[in-house]
Amino acid sequence: MNPPMNPLPNPLIDYTADLHALTALVAGRAQTDDVLDRALGALAALIPHDLAVVFRVDGHRLRAVAATGVLAGPKIRGHSLELARFPTLRRALELRVPIALAEHNHASDEGDPFDGVLDLPHGHACMVVPLFAADQSLGIITLDARACGMYPAEHVRLAGVYGQLVSLALLLADQASLLDRYRHQLREHNQLLIEEVGSSKACSHLEASRSPAMATLVQLARQVAPSILPVLIRGETGTGKEVLAQAIHSWSPRADGPFVKLNCSAIPENLVESELFGHVKGAFSGADRDRRGRFVTANGGTLLLDEIGDMPLPAQAKLLRVLQEGTFEPVGSDRTVRVDVRVLAATHVDLEAAVAEKRFRQDLYYRLAVFPLRLPPLRERPEDIVAIAEEALAAESKRARRGPWTIPVETRAAMERAAWPGNVRELLNALERATILQGKGALSAAHLGLTPAAGTLRVVPPAPSATAPLPTFEANERSYFTAVLQQTQGKLYGPDGAAAITGLLPTTLRSRLLRLGLR
Repeated sequence: MNPPMNPLPNPLIDYTADLHALTALVAGRAQTDDVLDRALGALAALIPHDLAVVFRVDGHRLRAVAATGVLAGPKIRGHSLELARFPTLRRALELRVPIALAEHNHASDEGDPFDGVLDLPHGHACMVVPLFAADQSLGIITLDARACGMYPAEHVRLAGVYGQLVSLALLLADQASLLDRYRHQLREHNQLLIEEVGSSKACSHLEASRSPAMATLVQLARQVAPSILPVLIRGETGTGKEVLAQAIHSWSPRADGPFVKLNCSAIPENLVESELFGHVKGAFSGADRDRRGRFVTANGGTLLLDEIGDMPLPAQAKLLRVLQEGTFEPVGSDRTVRVDVRVLAATHVDLEAAVAEKRFRQDLYYRLAVFPLRLPPLRERPEDIVAIAEEALAAESKRARRGPWTIPVETRAAMERAAWPGNVRELLNALERATILQGKGALSAAHLGLTPAAGTLRVVPPAPSATAPLPTFEANERSYFTAVLQQTQGKLYGPDGAAAITGLLPTTLRSRLLRLGLR
């Protein structure tokens, strides 16, 4: 045995100030990382060492989470130990007493915890301090000094008191972090309760529609709701894609789970992955703490990805993996997270064109478009316009304690003639403006920004006689499209073509003409 060199000094000094600082740390509400950094800083003045490391229990392993001292380096931060290989560390955790290691401990089969990481001299001073609270083992602190010898009994006793204080500080910090997560979840659940009310309204709005096209859409949505298939909701801006998504969630077995949404066009491109999949602390500049993504928040429920066509290509690749395997890694982490989330996607852009232009992954498109649903624009269901307006006016009167308002016959006709390129959203905005101009009473077409001639071309058939039967909807529709084709001389495309006049997509117009037997 080599004789000890440079024996450690005796700790017969006044540590009152340092212990007072440590006690203040316990009483504070710092985050776990702050607790560890400040605790190790206080330890430097209490017990001499060249390296102090905090290991946290992680299953059957110990993982280094904080380190200080002249020997601390990047390798220490990533160091981990298997408890089964180190009986002395297990004994310290089981007995809950600090242990000062002697030279024979380093010479035994278990070796030194930092073998292969640090080149510490044989017989150097080393101590293990357990961290625990109640029946929970939190981890250990290891103290190493390059001076040979053993830590004296005074240091060991002081380390035991220190370890109990740090354990209490860690426990409180862990509980504070848990409470923060619970508060975050509570805020999300409150928001979800609000959205659930919106979901019930969404269902009633859709089912109350008088449009045959909407009736078919509701039937298809109800059929696909119980499945786990992704659904691609297509439609012009303002048609109510989010409303349909909420209804599908409400009709599904996941109705009691969360309904979470993300507008892909409203998030900066470099943050979309973080919003979706979360990130770990330090993953990028400004990531000062771990963050859960929308997929974790939506676990067990439904996630609506609005404006999916604006999602960056790198995020599309990770999304495809989640759809296929249900797993992903948060940004900056190699830890795989498994989730159970039903994905609904919505867009107003032409995804087929985006695929052709290499802006959207073809495999992701086919995965999302297994069951596509198309929301008809407002001009294709004019029978719903007045009903939507009356419901919105009644809600505004109740909310603002103003009004009430009525919609005269001539105003109704102007509303049904209007093209409403912004669809339901534009209609609601026009109504809001009208209620400001007219405090109560009848709303005119002018209040809504409309004129008697506003909107697309309509053919009004002659008034039927008292005995003549009313024409069918299909007959009126065929008469309307025939008049449009006569006016454009059969031209479908271009600013003066039939598609521009009717406000329909050329492909939609062509299918409608074929259904009606028009060429």
